[in-house]
Amino acid sequence: MALATTTLSVACALTDKTIVVASATSFVAGRLIKIDDEIMQVTKDYVVASTTVPVIRGQSGSVQEAHVVTTNVIHGLASDFASPGPQSSVYPMYAKPEMAVSFTATPSTVTLPPSGQDLLVTLNGTAAITLTIPVPTKDMDGCRLTIMSNGVAQHLLTFTGGLSGAGSNYDVITINATAPAAFQFIACNGLWLSICGAAISGTTTAIAGAIA
Repeated sequence: MALATTTLSVACALTDKTIVVASATSFVAGRLIKIDDEIMQVTKDYVVASTTVPVIRGQSGSVQEAHVVTTNVIHGLASDFASPGPQSSVYPMYAKPEMAVSFTATPSTVTLPPSGQDLLVTLNGTAAITLTIPVPTKDMDGCRLTIMSNGVAQHLLTFTGGLSGAGSNYDVITINATAPAAFQFIACNGLWLSICGAAISGTTTAIAGAIA
């Protein structure tokens, strides 16, 4: 089976023992649920086809937390989920674990981290590297991908399926060969979304990236 996605149709409070979803398709007793960074499990007394789902909160070492209405609800069998990364302490401050990889030549593709981890990719040297980034799995929601050039080169970042799922007209970022640059993206519902910010004043031509 595969992961399925619906949304919360009612906000979920910190102490709630049920969640209310927009669609009950594929929900059965024992199914795992991921909402934000919390893992839940459907209890054995679940009534099939009901959109009110009784759950056991804070599973697999995750922290029980409140969730707002329309938040994505990703659910599936335990085998459908990627192996989760190690959980982080929420005290004194929360920090998602990060996997770091480095390349000095063109690989076939970058390997995405387990669910619950961010990924930092460093492109070293002055030879252009073509990096292919796979589509994130749905249980990676909220995971950040940071790509930075450690040296000046016209690297090509190719996103399978395109950024935001926009296809071949929006799938390649070309880093110019004038100065090093860094880009950051976030996974949401099986897509990589570009994190946009305000324009940078000054000599922006040296750090610009073009999407084609």
